[in-house]
Amino acid sequence: MFFDDRLATVLRQRATGEGGLRTQFRQLLHLLGKDRVRQGSQPDHSLLAAAWLRMDALAEAIPADERASMIREAGWRFRNPDLAAHLSDHEPEVASAALNRADLSSEDWTALIPRLPVRARGFLRNRRDLPVDVDALLMRLGVHDRGLPAPAAVIAAKHEPADSSAPIPLRAPVARPSAATAARNRDDSGRTEISALVERIAQFRRERGEPRQEFESSPRLPLGELPDRIASVATSFGFAADASGRIEWASADVAPMVIGTRLFTPYRLDDVEPGEISLERAFVRRQPITRAAVSLAGAPAIAGDWLIDAQPRFSEDGHFTGYFGRLRRIPGETDASVTAEAREADRIRQLLHELRTPITAVQGYAEVIQQQLFGPAPHEYRALAAAIAADAARILAGFEELDRLARLETGVMQIEPGETDLAALIRRTAAQLAPVLEPRGAALTLDFAPTTTLLIATDPEDADGLIWRLIATLAAVCSAGEHIALQLDPLIGAGGAMARLSCALPARLAGEDNLFASTARTPDSAINAGLFGAGFALRLARAEARAAGGNMLRDGATLTLTLPLLSDSGDLSGIAANDALAAR
Repeated sequence: MFFDDRLATVLRQRATGEGGLRTQFRQLLHLLGKDRVRQGSQPDHSLLAAAWLRMDALAEAIPADERASMIREAGWRFRNPDLAAHLSDHEPEVASAALNRADLSSEDWTALIPRLPVRARGFLRNRRDLPVDVDALLMRLGVHDRGLPAPAAVIAAKHEPADSSAPIPLRAPVARPSAATAARNRDDSGRTEISALVERIAQFRRERGEPRQEFESSPRLPLGELPDRIASVATSFGFAADASGRIEWASADVAPMVIGTRLFTPYRLDDVEPGEISLERAFVRRQPITRAAVSLAGAPAIAGDWLIDAQPRFSEDGHFTGYFGRLRRIPGETDASVTAEAREADRIRQLLHELRTPITAVQGYAEVIQQQLFGPAPHEYRALAAAIAADAARILAGFEELDRLARLETGVMQIEPGETDLAALIRRTAAQLAPVLEPRGAALTLDFAPTTTLLIATDPEDADGLIWRLIATLAAVCSAGEHIALQLDPLIGAGGAMARLSCALPARLAGEDNLFASTARTPDSAINAGLFGAGFALRLARAEARAAGGNMLRDGATLTLTLPLLSDSGDLSGIAANDALAAR
């Protein structure tokens, strides 16, 4: 670029509307804050004067709190002292935001501070990153820290004799305290009431063991006069990264430890595993990043594994400028080493959350048309809308199953304990499926006595969903004339007393190498095995069984479900007696 005409281009634009005014004010902030604005060999003073006038005109149309919010936006700092001087004459909130956002050299601060209004100088007392000579200049100018100065009467009483009767200049005559009164206002060491109060507060903090904020945030030499620094570990912080992936801004408490750290690195397909390139791939494609795992090395306060959420940044002309977002530490010691399966399940849950919104909207609009809520609609449209609403409901049901599986497999969800008669539940489920299987000549055969009772320690609602999912999935892929045997018996093993349900696999599933990845389904079946086929439904049933304390295993052509019994006594004897009676 041989010359920079961006400022002239911005000034030629006519800002209309609230959005245009705010956009032009933000553009002027960035352009006038550039260091090159004042370092050009032959600056156009007329152009700069027009820019300052335009900024003042925009300031009259934009509220002060919104301008201050623009100045405080994360990810940018200005290095032009002229902009700091200009904004210091604006409203207090704007001046405060500008002086806290300015990133000037020591020479620029030294030249700027005497030019600032007295009110604006006070905003600098809260900054802890100013050079030492700048702090000394503020002290010489009377800009002290947050503490309030002593009252004028106390200062005068401290420096004047007690028996002096001279009036205080520029004030109405007041009664001077006597020597006895002044003595009562001081303790034995000669300190004033204010200094004594400050000392008592400091003593209280020392006795309570509360660390001072200055001690927590400022480095000190280990001279032994203060207790050891309390180690603190950061749990989250905001950041802004440049176009190369390096952190260029971070929250103040961790900024010295993370600025300059490269979060994103370009990847090559030949040396990175496909399951590990999501973070780098999102960076290369300038896509949003959600709950991606990243590891930081360095100081103990920031070292470890983190989750990152970030959004890409783009300039006004559309060029990529980096990312801004937040890093959150993975909670708990056991969660520090999250498995790839758990991370993938979490990504699925996030994806489902994003997909539910449009599907729900489609379902809602379809129901509006089908029910004619906004006016009459042709019957053909109503029929199409009803079909769309039904398809949307099936898709949402499939999403619920995916979300349930992800929660169960990652341990986020657990099956509630309770009391359920497993034998009665199986008989009821088989009776509900019998009318559907009968026209095809298929059936469910129960190989246990009709009076069998077997109580399991599972919530009735969860047990009902698990048994229905298992038996209905097997029945859905059952061929014509095929019978499925269901056998229930108690099992005592190393894990305790369990109820065991053994199911004969239908021919369609018995030939599958990986039962829990099968997509087998019967198109003409009235029983729905789920949106994703029989294998997914059985995998979900297995996850539910494991969450309930049991398991589901395949042994050749038999699928076995085990669930913990409610108690060891009574149930076992009862089912043993029933089986003996049935065997006669």
